[in-house]
Amino acid sequence: QVQLVESGGGLVQPGGSLRLSCAASGSIRSYNVMGWYRQAPGKQRELVATITSRGGANYVDSVKGRFTISRDSAKNTVYLQMNSLKPEDTAVYYCNLNDWLHRDYWGQGTQVTVSS
Repeated sequence: QVQLVESGGGLVQPGGSLRLSCAASGSIRSYNVMGWYRQAPGKQRELVATITSRGGANYVDSVKGRFTISRDSAKNTVYLQMNSLKPEDTAVYYCNLNDWLHRDYWGQGTQVTVSS
């Protein structure tokens, strides 16, 4: 079993920055994909960014150039640096780990609100 604990959400003004963190614990094999998804009110959950254990990153088009995903594999932690935030980035952000058997694990979610 894998547990994911997120931190770093909050309220920020448009144009501001936030950094999300997600620490994974439990039965974690060396190869996995970690990532961030988000769900805005009334919308489906969508992929924001993923990163493999080898460092390969992928982003949804709407955040390219503004968000950066990174990971510290020794700490089983993934980060999402969010810059130039827009009101449309407001959502609950969920950490995800997809393991070597392609099983998905989710964090509890952290609220990000971009508003003046």
